[in-house]
Formats: sequence, C-alpha cells, structure tokens
Amino acid sequence: MRRWAGALLGQRARLRWLHLILGGALFMPYWMVGTVVMALFLGEGGMFSGDLPVMFGAYAVGLPLAGATALFPPARPMSVAAARTLCGVPAGLFADGPARDGEARVRTAGWFTLHLGTGALVSGASLALPPFAATVAALPFSPSLRASEPVRYWGLDGSPWIWAAVPAALLMLLALAGTAAATGALLARRAPRLLGPGPADRLAAAERRAAEAESRNRLARELHDSVGHALSAVTLQAGAARRVLNGEGPDLEFVREALTAIEETTRRTVGELDRALGLLRRGEEAVEGVGPGLDALAALVRGAGPRVALTVAGALEPVPETVSREAYRIVQEGLTNAARYAGGAPVTVRLDARTEELEIVVENPLPERPPAARPHGGRGLPGMAERARRLGGTADAGPADGVWRLAVRIPR
Repeated sequence: MRRWAGALLGQRARLRWLHLILGGALFMPYWMVGTVVMALFLGEGGMFSGDLPVMFGAYAVGLPLAGATALFPPARPMSVAAARTLCGVPAGLFADGPARDGEARVRTAGWFTLHLGTGALVSGASLALPPFAATVAALPFSPSLRASEPVRYWGLDGSPWIWAAVPAALLMLLALAGTAAATGALLARRAPRLLGPGPADRLAAAERRAAEAESRNRLARELHDSVGHALSAVTLQAGAARRVLNGEGPDLEFVREALTAIEETTRRTVGELDRALGLLRRGEEAVEGVGPGLDALAALVRGAGPRVALTVAGALEPVPETVSREAYRIVQEGLTNAARYAGGAPVTVRLDARTEELEIVVENPLPERPPAARPHGGRGLPGMAERARRLGGTADAGPADGVWRLAVRIPR
C-alpha cells in the first residue's frame, strides 16, 4: 500500500504533476490563438461559447503552433531546465545548450508538443475534477444537492445508492492521481530520447573536452617548467653553498651570491605559481598570458648558477610575445635538465634572433654515468617539443659531439 501511495502521491509523482501543470500553463497562449481561429469558423460568440467542440478544436489548432515555436534553438534549454528539475531524470542524459541542427530541433519540437499537449489535458482535469468530486461526495449530506435535476433524473434521491457517491468521488481523485503519475512517467521515459544529445551535440562535447584537456596540459607544462626548474636551481645553489661552507676558508661572497640566486628564483617562481593558480580558480580555459618572456631571461640564467653562460645574437625585443614566452620556458626546461644531469658542469645557452627563426641551443657535457631512469618518465623533453610544434617549430635533443645538445627553432 505504501508503495502504491508513493507512486501516486510521492515527491517524484508530485514534481512530475507540477511539470504537467507547467506544460498546461505554457499551452494557454496557443489555446487562446486556437479559440480565435475557431471563432472565425463558428461565427460570433464561438470563442466564448464554452462548448466542448470549440475547446477541443482550439486544442487541435494550438498543438502544431506550439511545435512550430519549439523549432527555434532557445526552446531546448528551457525544456531541459524544466525536465531536469521536475521529471526525475539524471542530468547527464540531457543535451546542453540550444539545438544545433535540424534533427535536434525536430526532437525538441516533438517534446514540446508532447509536454504541452499532455500538460493541457492533465491541467484541465486537475482544475475540473477535484471540485466535481467534492460535489459528488457531498450528495448524501446535502438536501439541496439531492434535489438537483441530475440526481432526480437518475432516481438517486432517497435511494441507498446515494452513499456510493462517496467512494465514487474517491475513485475519481485516485484516477486523476494515477493518470498524472502515468503521464509524468511517460514524459520521463521519453525525455532522454527527445531532449538528449544528438550527433552534433556529441561532437561539440568532444571538442569541448579536447579544449579543456589542452588547457589542463598547458597549465601542467607551465607548472612543471616553473616549479621543476626552481627546485633544481635551488637544490644546485644550496648544494654548492654547502660545499663551500664546509671547505677550508669558505668563500663568503660565493655563498652570498648563491643565497641571492635562491631568493630570486623562489620569488619569481612563487609569482608564476600564483598566476597559474589564479587561472585555475577563475576557471579560465586559456593560459596564453601566463609566464614571463625573454626579457626575464637574464634573471633566469643568473639564478641557474655561475657556471651557466648566456650568449644572445640579435635583438630579442621584436620577438612576438607568444614566441617569447614559449622560448623562455624552453630555456628554463633546458637549464633544469642540465642541472639535473650535468652534475654542476658548465652550461652554455645561445639564442640567435637574426633570422626569420629564433634559434635556441642549450649544451652541457655528457655525464660520466647515464642518469637513473625516473619511475614514471620525465615530461621535460616532450613538453619542449610540444611548445615548439604549437608554434610551427622543431625541437631536437640528444648527444652530439661529446655534449648533450638541445636545439630548437621557432618561426618568429
């Protein structure tokens, strides 16, 4: 019994009933237009006659009008919002945004017509049947109602059958609740088919996921390059300072320079980290403006230690902003790799901006023993190659002439 009561009058059934009543309210303008059309055929007074043929004729005229208006793209977001809230259908089964093609618009028009058509019928019954049922239930207790023409016509006045009016009224209300529950369940079953994603929606969702993945990858590269370089540079400088302090007659000037480089590196990296995390907090998809450019290259090299030599050929100021940022990150990652694997050996960084391409070369001596493989592989070299390819350039890295060489060319 409780299960049946929940199916007829539970929260889900009540919400679906409300959804149907909303459909009936939305149908009212179309029904009014239908009554005007019917009045053209029935003559004066046809619109306000209240006859069933007029009412159902207006209903038949209003349905195609409702379907036609639902062909416009904004109809689907409105229908999805109402169905998602009131029909008890998982939100993931609905499409997002306006209808993108003709097939989606036709499905939306079918749903809108079904919703408004069934909603109008259920709404009309919900308005008319409860007062009628209450009147029927009051027949055994009201002499004036028993004296009415219909009751006397059926011979029920004074008959014991008059008491059947009470259960009959209850059955009417149960039938109304059952009809509303069944109709609401029908709409809930059809909602994913008519308001769900089509091929165009799935393609748009795939493109959106790809853009989000690319955005996450760019942020991951930014964080990897900035934080990874900072940790490697700080470790190198701190280790060098410790060795000097532990030696005979420590060179305090060298220690002071190392500590200054550590301070500059960490301060710069904290600023870059704040910018990247700010984008994550704001939920922005593009990170093109994150990070410094080649104007900060001198500070980067200075923070990498005294054994890093920088050579620049040509002017870096005319280099486009996007190329400048990516070049900075490439040099940064090159220095990070050198600090990790070169063991404090001299590192040379050369930039050539005299041609149509910006050329970047980072070299360091090959280590005596190959470095141990990282458990999950590094992201530095693939990240540099991705940066170069995004700008139409190339990146090559590997041993050459007794050194480890990173060579990158990027069109300006």
